[in-house]
Amino acid sequence: MPHSKQPSHFQSLMLLQWPLSYLAIFWILQPLFIYLLFTSLWPLPALYFAWLFLDWKTPERGGRRSAWVRNWCVWTHIRDYFPITILKTKDLSPEHNYLMGVHPHGLLTFGAFCNFCTEATGFSKTFPGITPHLATLSWFFKIPLIREYLMAKGVCSVSQPAIDYLLSHGTGNLVGIVVGGVGEALQSVPNTTTLILQKRKGFVRTALRHGAHLVPTFTFGETEVYDQVLFHKDSRMYTFQSCFRRIFGFYFCVFYGKSFWPGSTGLLPYSQPIVTVVGEPLPLPQIENPSQEMVDKYHALYIDALHKLFDQHKTHYGCPKTQKLVFL
Repeated sequence: MPHSKQPSHFQSLMLLQWPLSYLAIFWILQPLFIYLLFTSLWPLPALYFAWLFLDWKTPERGGRRSAWVRNWCVWTHIRDYFPITILKTKDLSPEHNYLMGVHPHGLLTFGAFCNFCTEATGFSKTFPGITPHLATLSWFFKIPLIREYLMAKGVCSVSQPAIDYLLSHGTGNLVGIVVGGVGEALQSVPNTTTLILQKRKGFVRTALRHGAHLVPTFTFGETEVYDQVLFHKDSRMYTFQSCFRRIFGFYFCVFYGKSFWPGSTGLLPYSQPIVTVVGEPLPLPQIENPSQEMVDKYHALYIDALHKLFDQHKTHYGCPKTQKLVFL
């Protein structure tokens, strides 16, 4: 893929801000917030924690999105840095609900974040009447302040109650699930298209229970923005990564990109184009208790639709004609 024009220092700083934002808020604002409990300002955190107790279930009941947050100008800087775009292949009717498979995970899911958690690429204009939600790890919503930030962008918990709620209250809701999960992050290296999908069938069962349409998507360029150091499964570092995942729910990946200085290595991602192609929805019947045979049938149809979507667009977005999707 060709490199886009070099970003300004301001754009680069804004881009770097997002991947580190979770850690920055957790390690800086969280202790500061608790420290205020022991100062004359203690009523502020005390009131927040009291409200947090009353508001605890909100992430599983549709969340609390903010059009203002989704339209922050910083998201347009992130969009333009790569750049990031979204391509619609078919309309999505507001009369239905949708469960969307997001592929691949990549390292930081820049494409899914920018396209579905912000209005930087014009989602609401591209899919009028559709309300997008991107599902992420449930424990993020247990962290004060971070939960507010996530809900404001329309992010929801990947828990079953949260997804069930969105797919059973009204229509026009779209829930995006990164089906490959954190395990797919370790497959994220340039020039590869490996997806963890063969045994991931829970999302199909959920779609059948609600009669939600399945929507395949593929984000070209997602695995090209960082290089990753891969460790052998017998190495100590791989063991550490596995332990880290069991404790925190995601892998500790060692990756690198570019720096502000040409030719040097840093934490900035490469400015490679990222394009999320949204495929044609696959209608599903509503079955309260779908059999395993029914789940397998529609899982196979979904894989076939995703495969066709990839093959149809791969040569337009930098993949060679011989490139194949690999399902694990």
